[in-house]
Amino acid sequence: MTDLTVTGRVWVFGDSLNTDAMYPAHAMKLDVSEAAKHVFHAVRPGWTEQVSPGDIVVAGKNFGVGSSRPVAALFNQLGVAALVAEEFNSLFFRNAVNAGLPAMTIPDATQLFHDKDTAGLDFPAGTWSNQTTGTTGQVQPLAPLILEILAGGGVLPRLAEQGFLPPELADTLRSPALQAQAAGSGT
Repeated sequence: MTDLTVTGRVWVFGDSLNTDAMYPAHAMKLDVSEAAKHVFHAVRPGWTEQVSPGDIVVAGKNFGVGSSRPVAALFNQLGVAALVAEEFNSLFFRNAVNAGLPAMTIPDATQLFHDKDTAGLDFPAGTWSNQTTGTTGQVQPLAPLILEILAGGGVLPRLAEQGFLPPELADTLRSPALQAQAAGSGT
């Protein structure tokens, strides 16, 4: 089960980050653990050596524009706990939810957070805080169905838990490698 209350260190990125910058074409031939080492390499080389499990990625507008590459699986592989953006590309948002990666839209997020701040996110309540600066806010909570999918670790584990797939596969289906395969290459 995915915890829908997250506290973690923040990494801030800009507007219109496309899926090609997150999951470069050459990395798509690699297994997920190796491909994850290339996330954001074109925009912030070395980031994957700095990010730690539990960290939170914050971005500007139109985050995840581009093809439907299974980037959420790479973030899961890196241990990223949640995504925040001023605006998500709708396909990217759906891919994140499908992979069980919580994502919250916060207006002006790139002004509210800075690299290495500590953010607190409560997805069911729709509340957020910058624990470094003391700034807090409220956004529209995600729909109950989306929260259920996220809490279950993604669409496939939820389907297993509901009996639509073999229940014993639920934990296996949370694997970033299987999430990437289920999402397809996006090319």
